[in-house]
Amino acid sequence: MTNADTLDRLFAQNTIAIRRGSLFGTAPATHVGISFDRLEGMILGLALGDSLGNTTEGQLPMERAAAFGEIRDYLPNRYAAGRPVGLPSDDSQLALWTLEQMVRDGAFVPENVARRFCSGQIFGIGSAVREFVHNHRDGGLPWYAAGPASAGNGALMRIAPMLFPHLATGTANLWVDAGLSAMTTHNDSASIGSCLAFISILWQLLAMDGAPTSRWWLDSFLNVAADVDLGTIYKPRGGSFVGYRGAFPTFVKEVVRDAMERGLSTLEAANGWYSGAYLLETVPSVLYILMRHGNDPEEAIIRAVNDTRDNDTVAAIVGAAMGALHGRSALARRWIDGLLGRTAEGDDGRLFSLLTEARAAFFEPNGGAALVS
Repeated sequence: MTNADTLDRLFAQNTIAIRRGSLFGTAPATHVGISFDRLEGMILGLALGDSLGNTTEGQLPMERAAAFGEIRDYLPNRYAAGRPVGLPSDDSQLALWTLEQMVRDGAFVPENVARRFCSGQIFGIGSAVREFVHNHRDGGLPWYAAGPASAGNGALMRIAPMLFPHLATGTANLWVDAGLSAMTTHNDSASIGSCLAFISILWQLLAMDGAPTSRWWLDSFLNVAADVDLGTIYKPRGGSFVGYRGAFPTFVKEVVRDAMERGLSTLEAANGWYSGAYLLETVPSVLYILMRHGNDPEEAIIRAVNDTRDNDTVAAIVGAAMGALHGRSALARRWIDGLLGRTAEGDDGRLFSLLTEARAAFFEPNGGAALVS
């Protein structure tokens, strides 16, 4: 059974928490001659953002600033004998495990990726992924039935590598695989919709010659998220919008537009919607930082690290977008040099060797010109 057949079955059974929008019948735009620098930058940007943020994850921005000032480089890490180096949390770890498994399989095989998530120690595992692991590994549920209905950001943070198996073909199967990947651990309309929207954004960024307009980021996200949204009612858990009740895309549109119209800084805006691990907080934070600083990859990542509460995840997502748009060559060299490249305990450098393997598996078979028609 193909992944498309599996998705058809899940839609027929109403067991995947999205609507079959027009996206699934539309192939992504064809690009020719994309540099691997962009793809490498996407993965490195994700890892850099995670590593810069995870030593102060969960702290309120004011408390973090009082303790450390503005963070612009790695802080001493207790998992590296106090050295100021870059180490992963679950954000980049699960993304890299996904890419590693797809390299082995030559494609996205959901059950194999699910099994990989259950086969090693996950650094800072989130509650939804923990529940998935319990349901799948310990409870024996199939991968497509093990993911909780969670609107946390744990699927969005690892979605970027899903582009790789589709570089040669660029078919609508990209949306199939991204949707199945998301639902594996977070079978929720906001989560799956966010993952599909962000994959669409990344795909487009790979071919851009320069930073898009501020409005593009929000519009591009909403075009996809609204297309597949089920209309599930969400409510914020804190911040200035606690009285809101409504659909996820509508909330994102309203709060981000309001912040832009008021000219808020990223810190002011993120404080307003709380900027934690809930997608009603993470997605506005990511989009607003990209809208304000998308032309400057270093500043965008720094703002994510300093101005948000779930800063490693926000910075990982922002970093992936900045890497896809600007490439590895535009990312801060000092950050790359200080990144140990772990995907698990004690495998320093694995990230970099994995990028070499991914290039050989998914990029070089196309003659070094990815995304061909």
